[in-house]
Parts: sequence; C-alpha cells; structure tokens
Amino acid sequence: MQKTTHFGFKDIATEDKQDMVRGVFDSVANKYDLMNDVLSFGAHRLWKHYAINVANVKTGDKVLDIAGGTGDLARAFAQKVGDSGQVVLTDINAAMLNEGRKNLIDKGTCGVQFVQLNGEQIAFADNSFDCVSIAFGLRNVTDKQQCINEMHRVLKPGGCLLILEFSKTDNALLEKFYDFYSFKVMPELGKIIANDEESYRYLAESIRKHPDQETLKKMVLDAQFALCEYHNLSGGIVALHKGIKAQ
Repeated sequence: MQKTTHFGFKDIATEDKQDMVRGVFDSVANKYDLMNDVLSFGAHRLWKHYAINVANVKTGDKVLDIAGGTGDLARAFAQKVGDSGQVVLTDINAAMLNEGRKNLIDKGTCGVQFVQLNGEQIAFADNSFDCVSIAFGLRNVTDKQQCINEMHRVLKPGGCLLILEFSKTDNALLEKFYDFYSFKVMPELGKIIANDEESYRYLAESIRKHPDQETLKKMVLDAQFALCEYHNLSGGIVALHKGIKAQ
C-alpha cells in the first residue's frame, strides 16, 4: 500500500508532500516577513527573542538553523557567536533561502553560511554544532522524528536543541478565538496581502496537525536527548522545546 501523510487536513502520498510544501513557500517567500508581522501582530519577534535567550549561545559557538527561512534567528545568533563562531542558515526551499540571504545582507550581517538542505538529511558530520534550532518549520517536515534524530546527531555532546513552533492551548476561550482567526482571518489576509489564500489555509491547518507539547517532548526524548523541557508562550499558542544532548 502507498504510504500517506497529511498536507494540512488533506491526506496525500508521502512522496508528494515535500514538493507541495515547496510550492507553498515558493508562493509566500517574498511576503513572508510582512505576513508574519501582520498575522502575529509582531509577536513572532518576541517569541524568537525568547528562544535566542533560552539558547545561551556564547562567543565562538557553532549554530545550525534548520528551515531558517528569512534569517531572523540566524542574524541574532550571528551577533551572539561573534567573528570566532559560525552560523549556518539552512532551508529546503531555495526561494526562502534567497530571502534570508537578502535580508541578512541588507541588515549588514556577515559571515553566515547558507546551505539548501532537507532537515531529514542534514549534510553535516556528527557532533558538529553547539546549538541546532528550528523555528516554525518542523510542522512542514514530512518525517518529524527523523528530523529530530538528525538534529541530535549533528549536535555536540551537551549541545542544545531549540524547537519553536505553534502548539496547543488549553484555554477554551483562547482556543475558540484562535480557531476563528486561523480559519477565517488568516486565509483572507493571505488573499489580500500575498494574493494567496490557499497557502495560508494550509499553514493554518498544518498547525492543527502538529504534535502537542507533551507529544513533541516525547519525540525529543525518543531521539535520545538527555532531557527536554518546554515553555508555553502566548497561552500555549506557541511552545519552545529545549533539548540537551547527553555529555
């Protein structure tokens, strides 16, 4: 039987998902930052700032940002690691990677390496990085467990994993508002601002298909991380999972 997975709320052949996700981000790349600001009321910048602080990255560290998109985390990490450190920004999507490169050049950030790769097959050696991050990208990965396994593999012993992603709120009133906003407002704003209603409908649906906080924590521990903790942000609409690789 043909293996299937989800693309938003649709069931599709597993082998088709990567190309379908690529199509979404090809479409939204040039308006991605603007839409993030509009849809989150600017809160995505606070969520990312919190993630950077929790990482405790220091001068000289090597950082890998998976699905780094337009480069928000890579730019902040570059400031933390300094000239003696290294930041590698990766994305499976060439259009998003190009947006990240342009953004960092425009903002005067130098020294970041750009690599197009699939998070399920990270083309770096074992024990290479002090920190590996993925922000709002894991839900688009076909095999999430394989991606987490790969991030564990390339981390140095004692290294830090950061997964910043939309998650599940247990506040009934907030959940009701969030559902309305996600399925009614987001696609309409996508249509008006980015001329792409369907891509933003998919992005809203993909959030609902993503593992909740405890399930994702178990996946991180299943990848042989020594410990994992998560921090709910904005009432659990977003969660930051932090894993530490055993020494």
